[in-house]
Amino acid sequence: MKLKLEISPDIIALMQAEIHAGEKAVTTAMREAGAGLKSAWRSQITGAGLGTRLGNSIRLATYPNGGESVNAAALVWSNAPVIVGAHDTGPLIRSKSGFWLAIPTPAAGKSTRGGRITPGEWERRTGLRLRFIYRRRGSSLLVAEGRLNSKGRAAASRSKTGRGLTTVPIFLLVPQVRLRKRLDLARDAERTIDAVPGRIVAAWVEGRV
Repeated sequence: MKLKLEISPDIIALMQAEIHAGEKAVTTAMREAGAGLKSAWRSQITGAGLGTRLGNSIRLATYPNGGESVNAAALVWSNAPVIVGAHDTGPLIRSKSGFWLAIPTPAAGKSTRGGRITPGEWERRTGLRLRFIYRRRGSSLLVAEGRLNSKGRAAASRSKTGRGLTTVPIFLLVPQVRLRKRLDLARDAERTIDAVPGRIVAAWVEGRV
């Protein structure tokens, strides 16, 4: 007597198909989660008025680069972590030298190298000397004797009689300043993480239909 046992459907084939479905579901979910978090962070940054350039510093990489895996992952980061991190945490900023932080007024103008102008650069550019004025209440000042041009910036006076000469505040001096917290990146990250299981299940079910 010869007996033959056949199992239908093929269990091994079913298991392999289920594993493939799981790999596809996890990979799809992680790619969608990563793209969603990148978009949310960029929207936060531009919505806070920090500009599209800083927003575009948010980048995304997914693993594996090709194919599918149950260990698929997404990495979202910024190419400008110091700037983004500062606006995310609202740190207390002090001078490295332990003295004053010089905050330029509109009369100081902008730096030719981008960003805020420093007292040293301002003096070299204008040829004027800054004078320190201590104030017990409020910020102390660095001022210059000059005139305001049509753009509202301080410049050297060309008048030999002193006509139009005035004392112009160029920098506010403060011992420290707390940067206002303008971002909450952890909020979007936590929402994305919490939604990952549901994304995986939805992708898995959709793959079966």
